[in-house]
Amino acid sequence: MFITFEGIDFSGKTTQAKKLIRRLQNMQVPVMYVREPGGTKISEAIRDILLDRKNLEMHANTELLLYMAARSQIVQEIIKPALQAGNVVICDRYIDSSMAYQGYGRGLDLVLVRQLNDFATTQLKPDMTFLLDISPDLAAQRRQRKGRQQDRMEIETREFHARIRDGYLKLAEAEPQRFVVLNGELASEEIHRLIWQKVEPQLNQR
Repeated sequence: MFITFEGIDFSGKTTQAKKLIRRLQNMQVPVMYVREPGGTKISEAIRDILLDRKNLEMHANTELLLYMAARSQIVQEIIKPALQAGNVVICDRYIDSSMAYQGYGRGLDLVLVRQLNDFATTQLKPDMTFLLDISPDLAAQRRQRKGRQQDRMEIETREFHARIRDGYLKLAEAEPQRFVVLNGELASEEIHRLIWQKVEPQLNQR
């Protein structure tokens, strides 16, 4: 079973992915956590380039291709073998991040982004995608409270993050059978309860 978590930065997706992992581990379910971009030696090196604030001159096309390169490596090296071995794989960001960030956020051609996603992943799609939805204003408040230095993507404008959020919601509307949209402003435990309500029946079927 392949589950992905999506949302704008500081939506709480990483927290929820790790909560789900702990629950599955406690049930003795074989599970693997991966993040994008990253997860392999090559993909982590690409991540460093993508998020480094020294690279502000990076062109949107370059950014898209780097994300695809990192994705291709983790799919072939980690995700596919883990699924074939019978693991549940939980991925923090995946194909929808490129559609939302580079497609809707940067304004790149959505058909092209989808085609590159298919190429990079050999058309491997998640069984279920949780979208944690919050406003860019709340994301900015959470970012400020965190107090750490922002990376190259996080320092983008509020308008950029608003376009990404709208993009995510459009993606979810187009694929209601895969997406589960959750209010990211709810209490963390309540969000986890709603996620488990969706995951448990699917897990039992498998």
